Amino acid sequence: MTATELPSSLIPTLPGHTYTDPAIFELEQEKIFEQMWFCAVRSADLPDAGNFRTVQIGRESVLVSRSRDGSLRAFLNICRHRGAKLCTEESGTVKRNFQCPYHAWTYGLDGKLVAAPNLTSMPDIDRVEYGLKAVHLREWLGYAWLCLAQEPPSFEETVQQDVRERLGNLDAIGNYQVSELDLGRRITYDVKANWKLIIENFMECYHCATIHPELTEVLPEFADGYAAQYYVGHGAVFGEEIKGFTIDGSEGFDTLDGVGSDQERRYYAITVRPQVFINLVPDHVIIHRMFPMAADRTIVECDWLYAKDVVATGKDVSRSVELFHRVNEQDFEACERCQPAMSSRAYAQGGVLVPSEHHIGEFHRWVEEATSTERW
Repeated sequence: MTATELPSSLIPTLPGHTYTDPAIFELEQEKIFEQMWFCAVRSADLPDAGNFRTVQIGRESVLVSRSRDGSLRAFLNICRHRGAKLCTEESGTVKRNFQCPYHAWTYGLDGKLVAAPNLTSMPDIDRVEYGLKAVHLREWLGYAWLCLAQEPPSFEETVQQDVRERLGNLDAIGNYQVSELDLGRRITYDVKANWKLIIENFMECYHCATIHPELTEVLPEFADGYAAQYYVGHGAVFGEEIKGFTIDGSEGFDTLDGVGSDQERRYYAITVRPQVFINLVPDHVIIHRMFPMAADRTIVECDWLYAKDVVATGKDVSRSVELFHRVNEQDFEACERCQPAMSSRAYAQGGVLVPSEHHIGEFHRWVEEATSTERW
């Protein structure tokens, strides 16, 4: 049966090989992750001058560091001399400069070339021109968003527009004052699945009644199969007997300052393309950042953020962390169960989306348009 012959209640998915083909993954790295804004590092993870972290964005290693003037800077993690990787550690601190371990070319925290063996005998070398290659950086919601493109797309018309289209306006997320929250817990997941499978899973709740018993206990409407993201501005309402967004429905913490009465006792889920999930509940915020590593492997870093006093006083956040940690494990197990089947002849033409999943079709169209290909 072809897509044109499908019943009106069904629409087609992408075909299976788009989740497994290394060439397609390479195209997505080039056209999506290396061209669009990528949420890379939590700003507070680099509090002091010289703090750095390296992250993989598309096919590039990127170095993010705190400069002496207090600003965050990002550079391609490549020495300009012979192309050696400059920083080989995932994170750390340098006292004054970054020095290449190969030939000792040395760069300031601003990326400028400051020293190299026999550099004084090469007066024609421009120390700015031969400094590290800068990467565009924008801070929002307490995170550093990077763009490798020479001319980055509008942040307002891409990243913020995704939030605006989901919530109706930016004030709705501004109420949570996300940049003022502190990190209560971070869990990193190594998921053996294509990044698109993870996004598709997050966007729908047709599976919720099947694999998320704890979540549907807290958010009963999810058992009906319609995700909160299906409706603009909608937040899923807590169950009548539920006191907080916790594993057992028990009371959480005080409502975050700024969260209005219309947002209390509600859960909002937002997908920010290409690799961020934002989850808003009255007393904390959960942010997922995906790092696609291969066609069948994605690293997901998940942060649970709380009011400063909750973290500073060492309050027990385990009940709220455990709820979404279980959701994550359940979701990622499902994605890993799907990944091998993407190579099956039964999925060569793809699958189908039921009405509560039709909005995923727009994500598929976005991927196709972004990679500038005909339908695979």
